[in-house]
Amino acid sequence: MKPGIHPEYHEVLFIDPSADFQFVTRSTIDVKNREKAKHTDGKEYPVMRLDVSSESHPFYTGKQKIVDVAGRVEKFKQRYGTGTMKAVGK
Repeated sequence: MKPGIHPEYHEVLFIDPSADFQFVTRSTIDVKNREKAKHTDGKEYPVMRLDVSSESHPFYTGKQKIVDVAGRVEKFKQRYGTGTMKAVGK
């Protein structure tokens, strides 16, 4: 491997708060100035928070779940309505 051109590889704690799920894996994300948290193994890791993981994604869980953290669903419903599509120009 050529020295000095590859990103640093660290253990990082990924947290999905919507499913109360967390796991540790190795990643090349920048860990400087990140919050740190303890995992169940007692070690402290830099944290990366996720909106969706395999524990909360409908494809993996088989359940439809709407996670609306910023009011996007309501904004969409207000703008475009919730009913059937309307014909344009009539």
